[in-house]
Amino acid sequence: MSSLQREILRSKLPPVPPGGNGPPPTRRGRKDYSPVKWSQYFEEIREIPVDGGDVFTVYRCQSADYKPENPVLILLHGAGYSGLTWSCFAMEIVKMAKCGVIAIDLRGHGESHSQNEEDLSAETMARDVGQIYKSLFPDQETQPPAILIGHSMGGALAVHVAARELIPVIAGLVVIDVVEGTAMDALQSMQNVLRCRPKTFNSLEYAVEWSCRSGQTRNIESAKVSMPAMLKRISDGVPATKLIGQSESQDEAPKPAASGASDTGIPEDEEAEFEKPEPPQAQRGFTWRIDLSLSEPFWEGWFKGLSATFLRCSGPKLLLLAGIDRLDKDLTIGQMQGKFQTQVLPKVGHAVHEDAPDKVAETIAAFLVRNQLCEKIGDFTPPSAGC
Repeated sequence: MSSLQREILRSKLPPVPPGGNGPPPTRRGRKDYSPVKWSQYFEEIREIPVDGGDVFTVYRCQSADYKPENPVLILLHGAGYSGLTWSCFAMEIVKMAKCGVIAIDLRGHGESHSQNEEDLSAETMARDVGQIYKSLFPDQETQPPAILIGHSMGGALAVHVAARELIPVIAGLVVIDVVEGTAMDALQSMQNVLRCRPKTFNSLEYAVEWSCRSGQTRNIESAKVSMPAMLKRISDGVPATKLIGQSESQDEAPKPAASGASDTGIPEDEEAEFEKPEPPQAQRGFTWRIDLSLSEPFWEGWFKGLSATFLRCSGPKLLLLAGIDRLDKDLTIGQMQGKFQTQVLPKVGHAVHEDAPDKVAETIAAFLVRNQLCEKIGDFTPPSAGC
């Protein structure tokens, strides 16, 4: 290769930043990937002890005129996520419908602590949800009706909780972007998907940026609150959410400058700047809170038989999808028979509720009001039902 060819090739490669896989150098117009705290979205964080010594972290908020008889939304996140994946959605839904919101860090996730974090079976985690509800509302006479809302693995758990009647009064069920047939097919390649993710991050800013640029989350605001909750500090295992605002790592690269940009998407023409070599091990400050590859023995149990179980659950049901092609045979038949409502949101990824929290909140609020599960707030006008 001639010197001219080498120079041309070098000019097309992104610059290697001095901080390894820390944030790339600041440039004009760069977006702000600084993490934010849960308190911007929820009113309260609580640690809920249950039988057996487990302690689960829950985030709570409610509509301004919430009353004890109003329903409470129990939000269940997907595998690897946390209760903070619902932050932007929670902030929106309480403006539209009179309800309370409880977002749970499930077993082995977020800031929750369990005696056996390796047991991620559907039966165990569904039982956890029931125990958390009963710990929050011990008085049976004043227990509010629950609306179970789950994303991906959390959607499967919501179905398991409803089918087993682990919560006394389940008024409605919402499942977000999980269908048995599609999920079972995807499990075959899941280990490869997990291996392609970075194992470590030098800073929380870089982790947030990776979340956006990789397509895990297409909404910067949501990624800034949800991505840190998926991580822990390597040196001592402290959840990254407890370190926001503190010095995260001795080797942390400078924080990127805020751009003031109002959009939440990542321009496609910036993708080429994202690939960078990994730094030395000593510079890596954060890793994943949970090693999802070790949960493989439970994957099939989460989703097998899910469609039939979902159809058997009583009460109003909503299936919210990122694409209509995700419906399997059982659900297609059930939809034609009117056994549940389906809504498809365009231009979103798997994390539907993070990518378009306002649209998801509007859809779910309309579902709740239309089925008389709660009252609307102000001049909120429920849109027409989807397909």
